[in-house]
Amino acid sequence: MYLPPHFAVEDPVEVLELLRTHPLATLVTHDAAGLDANPVVLLADAGPQGGLQRLRGHVARANDLWRRAGTQGCEVLVLFHGPQAYVSPSAHPRKALDGKVVPTWNYVVVQVAGTLRAVDDAAWVRGLVGELTELHESGRDAPWALRDAPQDYLQSMVRGVVGIDIEVTRVQAKFKLSQNHPRQAQLALAQALQHGDEAARDIAARMLRGD
Repeated sequence: MYLPPHFAVEDPVEVLELLRTHPLATLVTHDAAGLDANPVVLLADAGPQGGLQRLRGHVARANDLWRRAGTQGCEVLVLFHGPQAYVSPSAHPRKALDGKVVPTWNYVVVQVAGTLRAVDDAAWVRGLVGELTELHESGRDAPWALRDAPQDYLQSMVRGVVGIDIEVTRVQAKFKLSQNHPRQAQLALAQALQHGDEAARDIAARMLRGD
């Protein structure tokens, strides 16, 4: 990934926060059949030093991804996309000064490289599903829990998926938030984005904080 220093994010806390609030990733594999990409919800686990150590998830048993990986593992690239927004030059101070400004796009992305192995273990998968459920049901007025489903039905659903475990080898985080423009311009552009949709407002908030 092209990553100018002013867009690079090294803080592991920021990276984990993005992965946990935007857990639907694009999992890219490559083998003799060529490139393949699958959308997968992944749980990000921190290591002893606080950085990203592994990603856990599951895929349908009918998905050949886990068979291609096997227990020996395969190299994968995982793409996480956070908020993104079109940035109009209309609010940029240079528009009135000399007009030397053009549209751009601000966004937040994280790329993770690692080794994926399949985990065809019902207990492992059930534990993961429990963690994912608790995480994404938390905060709801009436959170759903695994015990709410008939246990024989739940067991049949668990048998229909296979776990995937990714040991992380490299993390690259790119938060493109107009850091290559003067602070005055960043603030002006952020104020304009505050009138946009939810993603634009998220980008604006990050720009105002100086992420």
